[in-house]
Amino acid sequence: MSTAGFNSQNGTGTGQTYTNGPSQNPVALQQPSGVGYSVNHQPAYNQMQAKVLAPPGPALYPSGPYQPVPPGPQVGSYPPAPAQPLLPRPQIGILPSHTPPQSASPSPGPRPAQATPPAQATPPPPAVTSTSYYTGPPAWQYAAPRGPAPNHVNPAAAAPPLMSHSSAQPPGPGAPPTSIHGFTQPGDVAGNGPQAPNSYNHVDNRMAGAAPPGPPGRHLGHYPSLPPGYQNTSAPPPSSLHPALQAATQPYTQGPQPYQQQPGGPGPGPGAGPAQLSPSMAAMSLQSSTPEALRVVNLLQERNLLPPAPVPAPTPCLTQDLQKLNCSPEVFRCTLTSIPQTQSVLNKAKLPLGLLLHPFKDLSQLPVVTSSTIVRCRSCRTYINPFVSFLDQRRWKCNLCYRVNDVPEEFMYNPVSRSYGEPHKRPEVQNATIEFIAPSEYMLRPPQPAVYLFVLDVSHNAVETGYLSVFCQSLLDNISALPGDSRTKVGFITFDSTIHFYNLQEGLSQPQMLIVSDIEDIFLPTPDSLLVNLNECKELVQDLLKSLPNLFEKTMETQSALGSALQAAFKLLSPTGGRMSVFQTQLPNLGVGALQSREDPNQRASAKDVQHLSPATDFYKKLALDCSGQQVAVDLFLLSAQYCDLATLGCISRYSAGSVYYYPSYHHQHNPAQVERFQRDLKRYLTRKIGFEAVMRIRCTKGLSIHTFHGNFFVRSTDLLSLPNVNPDAGFAVQMSIEENLDDMQVVSFQAALLYTSSKGERRIRVHTMCLPVVSSLSDVFAGADVQAITGLLACMAVDRSVTSSLSDARDAMTNAAIDSLSSYRQSALTIQQPGLLAPACLRLFPLYILALLKQKAFRTGTSTRLDERVFAMYQLKYQPLAFAMLMIHPALYRLDDLSDEGALNIGERTIPQPRVLQLSVEKLSREGAFLLDAGLVMYLWIGRNCHQNFLSQVLGVSSYAAVPEKLYLLPELDTAESQRTRAFVSWLRDQRPFFPSLHIIRDESQLKPHFLQNMIEDRTESALSYYEFLLHLQQQISK
Repeated sequence: MSTAGFNSQNGTGTGQTYTNGPSQNPVALQQPSGVGYSVNHQPAYNQMQAKVLAPPGPALYPSGPYQPVPPGPQVGSYPPAPAQPLLPRPQIGILPSHTPPQSASPSPGPRPAQATPPAQATPPPPAVTSTSYYTGPPAWQYAAPRGPAPNHVNPAAAAPPLMSHSSAQPPGPGAPPTSIHGFTQPGDVAGNGPQAPNSYNHVDNRMAGAAPPGPPGRHLGHYPSLPPGYQNTSAPPPSSLHPALQAATQPYTQGPQPYQQQPGGPGPGPGAGPAQLSPSMAAMSLQSSTPEALRVVNLLQERNLLPPAPVPAPTPCLTQDLQKLNCSPEVFRCTLTSIPQTQSVLNKAKLPLGLLLHPFKDLSQLPVVTSSTIVRCRSCRTYINPFVSFLDQRRWKCNLCYRVNDVPEEFMYNPVSRSYGEPHKRPEVQNATIEFIAPSEYMLRPPQPAVYLFVLDVSHNAVETGYLSVFCQSLLDNISALPGDSRTKVGFITFDSTIHFYNLQEGLSQPQMLIVSDIEDIFLPTPDSLLVNLNECKELVQDLLKSLPNLFEKTMETQSALGSALQAAFKLLSPTGGRMSVFQTQLPNLGVGALQSREDPNQRASAKDVQHLSPATDFYKKLALDCSGQQVAVDLFLLSAQYCDLATLGCISRYSAGSVYYYPSYHHQHNPAQVERFQRDLKRYLTRKIGFEAVMRIRCTKGLSIHTFHGNFFVRSTDLLSLPNVNPDAGFAVQMSIEENLDDMQVVSFQAALLYTSSKGERRIRVHTMCLPVVSSLSDVFAGADVQAITGLLACMAVDRSVTSSLSDARDAMTNAAIDSLSSYRQSALTIQQPGLLAPACLRLFPLYILALLKQKAFRTGTSTRLDERVFAMYQLKYQPLAFAMLMIHPALYRLDDLSDEGALNIGERTIPQPRVLQLSVEKLSREGAFLLDAGLVMYLWIGRNCHQNFLSQVLGVSSYAAVPEKLYLLPELDTAESQRTRAFVSWLRDQRPFFPSLHIIRDESQLKPHFLQNMIEDRTESALSYYEFLLHLQQQISK
């Protein structure tokens, strides 16, 4: 694939653009030269504004007759139906027809002063910017600005506020008309037709304009140190906590619409219920008829909101028969388990609508069907699934487009029961997750073999880290476990200032090293003998792995020609496709793709915006797209103590559906915890299952549309994700909107189909189908909110906003996501107005999770954070499946010095203690205890200064606190009950995830203690608010 015609996201080049990552449906955009990642102002909206219809265009999502999209192995595609009205996105530089005159004023006028509670009588902090995720049909007018905010938002930036909380509210006094521009996003592409309408480009809209900074030194002073309801409170016993702590965990028992509003609608007034009662009495009077998910929680009064165990996914309000058949939330999850009937209801809720997927997850039970006929809808190409309806034995109705299809003769026979005439009992109609072995029509070429190419940095810096011997030994240990068959091929390339190839042809007595020093015009010296059959040449491969570490032991070559090595590897893999594993230890500084350091160490703790989150060059993205076109995925292992510009290098993996592994400060002697993590990760990486030349398509019921994708892939057509490799550890997310009212529907369905080649050369299709109820009332929408899925999707959107606009803009938008949703709940869903910061029980953790995101390594400010570590954290939030991303957002804290077998899990012969999850506050720590913090990629076991002697001796094997070693990263295997319990629990936590978290056992005065304390999200730091202060800020904004 030529790169000459590539038009990067940076606005350079000409010709057809490629789209990927956070991708939208293609739209014709003329991007001004030099725009880079900037995104222009998108005006606010009035949520009652009617949609303006426009003529249809190609490459959108309406239902219609199915047409295959050549070329490439397709699962199906959606061309538009004739004469379907759609809402196009405004083009860059072109004003929509319903736009008022432009104005040069960048920001709205002031809002009259609001009364504030006495506790906040001190001078206010700087004005909050009102960047938000939530937009709707544009009406081009401003609502009133939000008012003051503490210092977790950027005081130097002000953005146009997004929405008036009441549709009848006029613009704020003195608010001028906004200056209007279209905007582009990463992934918008030129030349492919109009953009799908999208009322939820929340992170992607609203870029902040400049405003004068607020007065310094007034950020935190106006908050009381301890809230009235928080003083001297101790946690109630678990039994009394339990009912109040189930966040939407109990399935509703009242049928499809669990909560009927009082006559007269939400809000006070006639029919609003017992509004004259005291708040507590009013709340009690509603308890009997309100589902647990809608129980009103005053966040300022209820301290112990965190459940004692991990938060489970909410159960959709479906009939028992449907729910029994539904897809597992570990594989397929929606931010709203009750889908709003219209886009206007969705807009009112101020909650994002999207899906989170883990499509290739390792499953203990997976039905596999071999059939010459795979039954699909003739119109939309949906695979038959448990949520279709059979009109009779011979006809079935599609649950996505409602077309009636014939049942093929072969489908009448049930291979499981060996009976005829019961198609509704076939495994395809009894399992929401199923895998088909595909017939020949799903192949464009014979299935490719498993091909693995390893590209290794052997510069002086790389040899110093000692990674090479660990890699070679790990591959030697696991070479027979590489997924594949008799056709499996392997190859090796090493590089410093030159590129080294290895001839491993059968018949040679030892591997031959071939050096190419012309890195500007790279070529393959012996193309036929560099990738060899593993079975035929295993001894030569093993000889090479044993000799490689010694081969470069004395090298003094300090330069790194990574770009040329990648070009050579691409040439080698292009004929077949396969997996390229790249190991890099420094900034590439020679030949194509050479980079210069962009990090200023003095700015790591800056409270201002973070620079250089976007790539420095598009070389790596272009190469990744070439790789994707040839079914090559690139996985990057970065092992370095120095800045490596992961923002640029990571593009090689992101756009080729690869993965990124990062080991900061890796050294074989000085950092043994990282070495152990690298070894464990490598073993998993080398031996886990893999799918080659894959594509994935997500379909949804007519009326819904998908508009933005998150993850590592390339969007080949509007809704087809190209995945040269797919692995069981990769997660994806999509944003959705409601294009047509779902008035006559009880339920809607979503289906993800992944077509791939297994390592054994079989073409397979894995299909997941999920069914959710449709609701008309706002209360039901809130009742079905999945707080973790919402947080995970907002994190993906915020990463995009950080790159396309600014970090402060993303932080403001996340804060406003919490303000908007709680404000909407208070105004539109609450039947009885009460004082306080109120949330439905299912969203009671939402402000805590938003604060956790603001303090997460990806988004935090004012705390020293290496640029590569920040970018890696962003990559993880976009790539990790939800369960693992949530641990990185809100870690889990456990007390380990008093573990018991009470309530323990019994798995096989192991007994796994289940300590309760504690709030992330120093208040929960005690010097007499030992506490484990599980932050996903890393665990800290903090030992209190007065920790009980029994724990020190029975678990750590030391006589006293002073005897705990400074750098301890392994729990000793002692033959004591306490040691076995502790090790069993830590091992069980590690086994839950596909990567290996390193463990650091730290004392009170350890160098790592600040890292441990940075995870105490509920506490105030020099640069960020405490949880209670954050709640006060939210209340202050909502009450405006």
